[in-house]
Amino acid sequence: MLATAARFAETHPDVRIEWEARSLQGFADDPMRRLVDEYDLVVLDHPFMGTVAKEGYLVPLDKYVAPEVLTTLGRESVGASHQSYFYEGHQYALAIDAASQVAGYRPDLLKAAGVAAPKTWDDVFQLAKIRPGFVTTPLLAVDSMCSLLSLCANAGEPAFRAGSSKMVSDGAGEAALRRLSELKDCGPREALEWNPIAVWEKMSTTDEIAYSPLAFGYSNYARAGYRNSIIHYANIPAQGSRGPVGALLGGAGLGISSRCREISVAVEYATWVASAECQRTIYFQSGGQPGNRTAWTDPAVNGASNDFFSATLPTLEQAYVRPRFPGFVEFQTEASLLIHDFLRGKHNPIETLQLLNACYGKWKP
Repeated sequence: MLATAARFAETHPDVRIEWEARSLQGFADDPMRRLVDEYDLVVLDHPFMGTVAKEGYLVPLDKYVAPEVLTTLGRESVGASHQSYFYEGHQYALAIDAASQVAGYRPDLLKAAGVAAPKTWDDVFQLAKIRPGFVTTPLLAVDSMCSLLSLCANAGEPAFRAGSSKMVSDGAGEAALRRLSELKDCGPREALEWNPIAVWEKMSTTDEIAYSPLAFGYSNYARAGYRNSIIHYANIPAQGSRGPVGALLGGAGLGISSRCREISVAVEYATWVASAECQRTIYFQSGGQPGNRTAWTDPAVNGASNDFFSATLPTLEQAYVRPRFPGFVEFQTEASLLIHDFLRGKHNPIETLQLLNACYGKWKP
């Protein structure tokens, strides 16, 4: 974003865009009201869309962006990335980053062990027998929640089905929790405090971790010279014959605060950043992970990232989109802690599901 701001200023000398970073946890749960009060431009996650729409925090971009531009960006979306920022008739952000939970591995470590990257969950747990920590999943509270939702959708029963008072059915929820616990048992205890970046850091700088089945992908780790060892990325494991479906969609959208006084120039900047031309060139070249499918299928982009994008695109295009109703972010925060309690042995699967359903009942519309 710093690079795009600098490039934009070259053709708009009267405009200065300054970006400030926040933590990954802040990206997940910082109050949106504070951000839109302080900043004109905000990079945010799609589960905030219900709150954004209810409170009027962001400019409805469809009122300012030409319909044909939005149509093009929708057509060029990686999976549901663009659509995930459309809520109750309005487009509140543009997808500038596409991500979902994917699998990552060290091909040299797998080769040394005489094994291939897993394709199914049976393969994953067979691989985990090589030694403790060989297979490791990030299980920080919010990542535990994300993985639980991925596991439900991957098994063919996505959570939050319309008309249900439960977050997920008892059978599907219990099976997903038990699988999540099995993944916890494969890795080190410290993984309960690790987010995806922590796992990719450990995998790329030591020889302790060879494979991770569910973690948000970061294409930087697939680029030569970024860390000691290159990580290769792949589709998530399949349950049965369904293929790599149900990985939880992440990514990031660029929105404009409703308090912004320079909406026209902010819209010009945002649409340019989200465009195929910017995404496959300066955005990627300066370290970004594009949200535009043109970049994901670009030979130069894939050549510079060991095919990170082409290798994981099937997972992205079949990803699971979380609910976006007002209050979902708050629900997600509380539910994440309940799932973490389960992984720490505080509750059994049935008790955990009861707590999750009660929590959902408190927040759902």
